[in-house]
Amino acid sequence: MAHSAARSQSAMTRMGHVARLLLSAGLGLMLAACQTVVPRGAPAPVDAPPPVVTRPIAPPRVDSGIPQDVARQRVALLVPLTGANAGVGQSIANATQLAILDTRNEQIRVTSYDTNLGAAAAAQKAVADGNRLILGPLLAEDARAVSPIAQRAGVPVISFSNDSSVAGAGTFVMGYAPAQSIARVVQYAASKGVRDFAGLVPNGLYGDRASTALLRAVEDNGGQVVSLQAYSRQPGALTAAITRLGRASPYQAVLIADSGATSATAVPIIRRSGGPTAQVLGTDLWNTESALAASPALQGAWFASVSDGLYRQYAVKYRTRFGKAPYRLSSLGYDAVLLTVRIMREWRIGAPFPAERLTDRGGFAGLDGAFRFGADGVAERALEVQEIRGGATVTVSPAPTGFGR
Repeated sequence: MAHSAARSQSAMTRMGHVARLLLSAGLGLMLAACQTVVPRGAPAPVDAPPPVVTRPIAPPRVDSGIPQDVARQRVALLVPLTGANAGVGQSIANATQLAILDTRNEQIRVTSYDTNLGAAAAAQKAVADGNRLILGPLLAEDARAVSPIAQRAGVPVISFSNDSSVAGAGTFVMGYAPAQSIARVVQYAASKGVRDFAGLVPNGLYGDRASTALLRAVEDNGGQVVSLQAYSRQPGALTAAITRLGRASPYQAVLIADSGATSATAVPIIRRSGGPTAQVLGTDLWNTESALAASPALQGAWFASVSDGLYRQYAVKYRTRFGKAPYRLSSLGYDAVLLTVRIMREWRIGAPFPAERLTDRGGFAGLDGAFRFGADGVAERALEVQEIRGGATVTVSPAPTGFGR
């Protein structure tokens, strides 16, 4: 892997290795049960309040004052281990442990730091403890607090946020960027002859970015957006926005940049208000909801996301080890460890992390498929398009097998 020939290898050719990591631990005997485990759960969009945790979750022990290792690289994991997002953070922490076990790597020591007690304080402690790489944090505001501290110390940050604005100055964004999901599903719709698009977006930062992504993607594919309506979370606001949408020129497809539950509520109103045959499009938010496929209103809808193929195998193994289903975002922690392990051969113990390797054009492979970091520090992902059909999700356009150069 240290040689130049290995660097140019496509990330997709390494997907079989990721699968073997899972299968080698006994998953081959459990695949028949994979479809019964569709674990979901993720923080809300960046402009929405975090989910409420209704039961206490014991955080893992946080090591303190550990002397510098002489045989292992020190890697910090910055996630919420208490508070409203503790469930997600604990799941990510568990996933990093699972990845280390699966790779049988004895040269990495991952120490968890609780960002709910203060992201800046967690970063300062991580740097003081001698960590040379930071995985996390989860939230964009935490990434903004951590970035300058890590930059001064020369420690790269691989954030799990989906907010591309926090990337740069040594901070990389690994989360699922909504703009990429929108671009992919619009591209697929255009390939099926759709030219006239409409959009429904919530007020706020997520909706603003979804609007920009839709306009850009439609233009790139030679179409036009005939109407774009925003709505608040107030009662009746969604219906009013759909009514305004119906007054526009006829549209062939409508993007609903919101959760699956909200989209399922919107579709019957769309059918009555000017879009009786419009193709419904969604975003990667839909991939976090297990009940989505059972919604009659969303049958035939398309959305783009990372593949769930390897994730389902991982979820079975996770449940076997930890006694509960993982949050969907936990795969980011698993894949971050795989990425670190891949770079290990060029990372001498005690030396700074070779951040330049993160932008290898060949990219990396993990549970969520192939990805690579661009010059802007944002992860570009190979996404597939899924259709909701017959109570399940069916892949109608597989993820690309490689990246354009």
